[in-house]
Amino acid sequence: MPRVHGFDAFRVAMPHGRRPESIIVKLTGDDGTVGWGEVALPAGAESTWADIEERLGPALLEVEWERPEDMAGVAQLAGRRAAAAVDIACWDLWCRSRGVPVAHALGGTRTAIVTGARVAAEPPLDTLTSRVNRYTGGGFARITVAIRPGWDIEPVRAIRHAFPALALVADAGGRYSESREHLTTLEALDSYGLMAIEHPFPAGDLAAHARLQLRTATSICPDIGDLDDLGAAISAGAGRALSLRVDRLGGLTAARGAHDRAYAAGWDIWCGGAGPFGIGQAATVAVASLPGCTLPSDVSEIAGGPAFVSPPVRGSGGVVAVPLTQPGLGHDIDDDRIAGLATRTLRIPA
Repeated sequence: MPRVHGFDAFRVAMPHGRRPESIIVKLTGDDGTVGWGEVALPAGAESTWADIEERLGPALLEVEWERPEDMAGVAQLAGRRAAAAVDIACWDLWCRSRGVPVAHALGGTRTAIVTGARVAAEPPLDTLTSRVNRYTGGGFARITVAIRPGWDIEPVRAIRHAFPALALVADAGGRYSESREHLTTLEALDSYGLMAIEHPFPAGDLAAHARLQLRTATSICPDIGDLDDLGAAISAGAGRALSLRVDRLGGLTAARGAHDRAYAAGWDIWCGGAGPFGIGQAATVAVASLPGCTLPSDVSEIAGGPAFVSPPVRGSGGVVAVPLTQPGLGHDIDDDRIAGLATRTLRIPA
């Protein structure tokens, strides 16, 4: 394994300071091989940069490793988002140095990924259905609609009426309780043929998720933060579906572990994006190629904003090809454009 002798990080925003933002990590091996990682930076996640600057960056240059999995101990020094950016870069570097695609190295078996998209629950209803129509017209095969108490049955009913055969997920964002009113609503969603109800109750309340799963035929998808959470959810019967997010879990190593556990338990799996600028999306494509990821995944969106990878991670007819003829993540990275849009940079050694 080429020893990492250069560590660069960039905090990158959309032009004119618009959201979203990402942290992009660049690792350089002593043979000149370069690996890239990205993680989206939501509002309020300021500690992610500090984790990379003060802990992960310095620690990575001091560690000898043979495989990306060997970096698990280093990743535990920081939060999961920071760990994800570094872990993705380690996989990209390791695979590029060996001339193999990340998807194959992870154990992926798919040559293409069917795509899904997410929409906010925004009144009026005709605006919502128009937006869904835009996505379905672009080939997206699954729509996840955000719901909240008081705005749940109506948007789901409107989408289902307009698109009877569409694979549909309701994302509750942890906004519901086990009050009679809320439970009545969540159970009523069962009649709309949903693929899943995502995160109905606050994260960690696995007992509530398990009770709802017993009362509904629709698969429940709890909010999973790490492998321990997933193991507990499986043991408690707190769901039958997993939204596999590389950023939330801490990288490709942890995402593959979560996939393996959920797949063995018979859960349905789809993947979510890990960054808006292309590198994180490429990592998500690699995870979505795993055999248990049978549902449409959020690996691309309708174009808007800059991309740093070539070719772009973009679907054709609702399908994104898994890059299997190029090493690593399978994309060329535009170093100059990243540096040009960076609002903050880090280089170790300086």
